[in-house]
Amino acid sequence: MKITIIGTGYVGLVSGACFSEAGVVVSCVDISSEKINKLKEGIIPIYEPGLEAIVKRNLEKGRLSFTTDLEEGLKESEAVFIAVGTPPGEDGSADLQHVLSAATDIGKLMKDYLVIVTKSTVPIGTSEKVRETVRAALKKRGMQIPFDVASNPEFLKEGAAVDDFLRPDRIIVGVESDQAKKIMERIYKPFLLNGHPLIFMDIASAELTKYAANSMLATRISFMNDIANLCELVGADVNSVRKGIGSDPRIGNKFIYPGMGYGGSCFPKDVKAIIHTAEAYGYPLKVIRAVEEVNNYQKEIIFLKIREYFKDDLKDKVFGIWGLSFKPNTDDIREAPSLTLIQKLLEKGAKIKAYDPVAMGEVKKLLGNKIEYSKDLYEAAIDADALILVTEWSEFRIPNYNVLSRLMKQKIIFDGRNIYEPLELKESGFKYFCIGRKI
Repeated sequence: MKITIIGTGYVGLVSGACFSEAGVVVSCVDISSEKINKLKEGIIPIYEPGLEAIVKRNLEKGRLSFTTDLEEGLKESEAVFIAVGTPPGEDGSADLQHVLSAATDIGKLMKDYLVIVTKSTVPIGTSEKVRETVRAALKKRGMQIPFDVASNPEFLKEGAAVDDFLRPDRIIVGVESDQAKKIMERIYKPFLLNGHPLIFMDIASAELTKYAANSMLATRISFMNDIANLCELVGADVNSVRKGIGSDPRIGNKFIYPGMGYGGSCFPKDVKAIIHTAEAYGYPLKVIRAVEEVNNYQKEIIFLKIREYFKDDLKDKVFGIWGLSFKPNTDDIREAPSLTLIQKLLEKGAKIKAYDPVAMGEVKKLLGNKIEYSKDLYEAAIDADALILVTEWSEFRIPNYNVLSRLMKQKIIFDGRNIYEPLELKESGFKYFCIGRKI
């Protein structure tokens, strides 16, 4: 069986590689010849554990190919997945220009029946727009080729995307014909052998499921951050509260860790998009709007603690920052809390020495030489007035406090992820600040 995937960004590349790993023949199409040429050589444009090995293996086996020629990519395909970017507009709505451009190209080039699947995260109603766009392109050709549209949202966690795709919690597919359903069942059959659920529903429900899922997870994060901030005011410890509520099976212990707010390519964009969709229908999503408000505040929480401690005198102070990506095991810095923190510190005249295992190159593209980039975690601490833990990479979890004591100008640590033990730091002579904990 052969399928085509349009777009070799995060979702398209992971999906194409993992489909091919399961035995499907996959042609990945992208307009960037530079990216395609690199992918043909097995050079991966993103950092995602396990992905490079799968791409190289399936390139060698001939199940995975890359091209800029959509007409060539569509040959013998039974389904084409649209996996292009949907960046947020200024009003928070998802920008569908790339999705609809792909739909136009499909309509111009398709020769036989296809299931046209939206894999990109798109607002409710997008599949209907895709259908209308394909029909318009076919009409211009004077052709009446049958096709179906479907919605198949992705649920991939950056840093664990390969495992998520190969061993999914669930597969959501929105269809409206038996023929499309049968084709989607065949595509996903290799993933069902281990009991992973394939859930069929109508297209609008599938589109909304993606936004509802990410909004729920974002809500849990903002809720716990709100509670953490209250803990500090009333003298409670958020770790105890978290364990107390997490032991309730109706709540569970996932996504209730306080920190500096959520970031990345999904949660911020999807929360904005569902708010915008609801407003378009005249309904204000009050809970989700509050989620976004809390998150915007939480991204500044460590900066506010720094400013309070140094009495707003940050000019020429040196801050070492550990972690720049929005979460561990990815180089993604989109909406990363580190960027908000860095901007605030620079505005106050502070100097920054940062270290991240994989994301420094991405930050340098954005900030250039506004900050200093360190070769390892300890170089970032040299002559620092304070050290700030932003992203909980594994190599930051057990630092050598004796080494830090010798390197730092002042023994101060701001822990934006609550990964250190207050008593241990106190015994090592450090002043320690975290979020919502007794210290």
